[in-house]
Amino acid sequence: MNIQELLQLLPKVLTSWEVLGVTIVLILYFFLVFYVARLYSRPKSFSMMEPPKKAASPKKAEKESPAEPEVEG
Repeated sequence: MNIQELLQLLPKVLTSWEVLGVTIVLILYFFLVFYVARLYSRPKSFSMMEPPKKAASPKKAEKESPAEPEVEG
């Protein structure tokens, strides 16, 4: 088989339905993989949809915790 025959065969192979179908399936697969990877790698605190949460102030934490009973002994 010489170069001329290969150059005539190459367009037929590239335009066959099998090659085109596998190429489309691979492109869709990569889009899906990159989309899922982007979802799992993004930290939740940097989401644009929800405002950042503020840390509880120490005064508020003291009010919420019940007083500990004193033990004499």
